[in-house]
Amino acid sequence: MSRAFGFITLIIVVGIGAYIYMRQTQGVMTAGTSDPIATVDLAGVRQDLLVIAQAERSYAALNGKYVSLDDLRSQGSLTMTRNNRGPYTYSAEVSDSSFRIVATCNCPVSSGMPKSLSVDQRMEVQQER
Repeated sequence: MSRAFGFITLIIVVGIGAYIYMRQTQGVMTAGTSDPIATVDLAGVRQDLLVIAQAERSYAALNGKYVSLDDLRSQGSLTMTRNNRGPYTYSAEVSDSSFRIVATCNCPVSSGMPKSLSVDQRMEVQQER
């Protein structure tokens, strides 16, 4: 009797775990798209933005100003060689005291992908639909 109760308890716990897992995975998917490649691209773009922003901050800490993506590469502060990922293209808006790295999507509005993502010196990724 106790083995049967233990087995039933195990089945219930596994069911609850599977439910929670499924809910968490749905939260990771991009709103409006169920394309796994688009989801991976979007996650990669967010990571790239944070890497670029960290390179900007590190460069500014040593040199007292922010610079363009090409300057970051030529100085060795940024090892990422590409200016895009999937349908997103990266650009930088810099001044001596601030920066904003923007990833702009070259995709149709109906794709459900954000139109652009950006990050600034506060290291917060902003998304525009």
